[in-house]
Amino acid sequence: MFDYVIVGAGSAGCVLAARLSEIPEAKVLVIEAGPTDRDPFIHMPVGFFKMTSGPLTWGWQTAPLKHANNRTAVYPQARVLGGGSSINAEIYTRGCPEDYDNWAKAHGCDGWSWAELKSYFIKSEGNSRLGAPDHGTDGPLGVSDLNTYNQVSRAYVEGCIEFGMPRNPDFNSGRQEGAGLYQTTTKNGRRCSAAVGYLKPVMNRPNLTLRTDVFVNRIIVENGRARGIEIVENGAVKRIDAASEVIVTAGAIGSPKLLMLSGIGPAAHLKEVGVPVVHDLPGVGQNFHDHFSTDVTWVLNGAHSYDKYKKKRWQLLAGMQYLMFKSGPVSSNIVEAGAFWWGDRTEKTPDLQFHFLAGAGVEEGVGTVPGGNGATCNSYHTRPRSRGFVKLRSSNPHDAPVIDPNSFAEPYDLDRHIDGIKVTQEVGRTRAMQRFVSVEHFPGPAVKTRKDYEDAARANARSSYHPVGTCKMGRDAMAVIDPMLRVHGIGALRVCDSSIMPEVVSSNTNAPTIAIAEKAADIIRGNR
Repeated sequence: MFDYVIVGAGSAGCVLAARLSEIPEAKVLVIEAGPTDRDPFIHMPVGFFKMTSGPLTWGWQTAPLKHANNRTAVYPQARVLGGGSSINAEIYTRGCPEDYDNWAKAHGCDGWSWAELKSYFIKSEGNSRLGAPDHGTDGPLGVSDLNTYNQVSRAYVEGCIEFGMPRNPDFNSGRQEGAGLYQTTTKNGRRCSAAVGYLKPVMNRPNLTLRTDVFVNRIIVENGRARGIEIVENGAVKRIDAASEVIVTAGAIGSPKLLMLSGIGPAAHLKEVGVPVVHDLPGVGQNFHDHFSTDVTWVLNGAHSYDKYKKKRWQLLAGMQYLMFKSGPVSSNIVEAGAFWWGDRTEKTPDLQFHFLAGAGVEEGVGTVPGGNGATCNSYHTRPRSRGFVKLRSSNPHDAPVIDPNSFAEPYDLDRHIDGIKVTQEVGRTRAMQRFVSVEHFPGPAVKTRKDYEDAARANARSSYHPVGTCKMGRDAMAVIDPMLRVHGIGALRVCDSSIMPEVVSSNTNAPTIAIAEKAADIIRGNR
């Protein structure tokens, strides 16, 4: 028997486990389906390039994307201690204050405005350069400038300024527009995941238990209340009871999947796949959306980017530099620079985000360039209007869910997406970038007409790993949880992760997910 059972030891789960176990009399269990974060590549910032595929992900794919040539696309989601914070590109951005104000105003999420959430960002943050009033310096989540920035990354920033953007030294000051070098969730040249920052320093607490490599079949609901969970461990099915609450932190795909497997979700769909209906909650798995990005790639006129480290002799030198000084290419997350800008100038805040990678062929599903020395910039519309769903494939918990972001269902999203590609191309043509660029490889000079751009986007766009919305917070008929994060209609059950966002923030989602979990811990503890 535990007081709190937390399902999923990702970004949110690690935060909640650490904060709730601060209550000495509370017994806390956090469960992770994947292994511990022992893989050394997790802790090297550059290891991101190895993390978007392989055994530390679930290996999922999307359903055929009907607005993107009916193709399926890889959909990397973490399956390891630390979750997304152990495999992501480590970029620290929060979004715009207006994003959170919209949650409160448009969706009835009382208590979740920017003024009410900002303190949790500050509480979580241990920034090595920036401080008050916008940043924290002693929080568990290490945030820092990289020890090394590639010369082509710096040229990209200068190219954006040449294009007309202002320089922005801090994307998290409340003003996003402009170009700059990203701060990352790193500390002393190493990745600072939620597992590293929050969980590992407190694992000696006698009231805190972590169990990895444990698969959760379902939440056990009796008389309208979550009583515990059913797990599979070493091939055996077992029950674990929760005296106070079950807290689901399995992510925007895993959380709705687990609720539906437990009989909580759209009744018609549950009956269709053979799951007994416990509570008809139509919003579970709906409202699914993500940032959908397309890569522009360039062939460079020399070995200027990190691509040269694909050669063994350069890898050896980089490895020695990292071991001795925690600096050099191994201490880079590769995605070093970026920008926020507008596609639709009627929007109050930037609706495009750009990630510049000093390399090509870094991520799963993205090819390299001729000659092997390249650079990449992906861009996406920060506030997509298209909505998809996550559904069960069957009643078997081990079957992959049906994942359909339904990207480009709204023509407006495709318009903004094309804006992002065109801005990226223009930056690539600036004097600063042309010092290093030989030729634009993709989409290339042959892409000229509106149809050309549409075809390129539909054939190549992919997830930027920011899924949200499938257990959305709010008070309307499709809301899954209330502003206290309690599942509507079921007692002692909460959801706390990126799935609760009614609308995705205008940036990367890891830092917001950690702030959400910090606030959730205070809600649960009564410290509101």
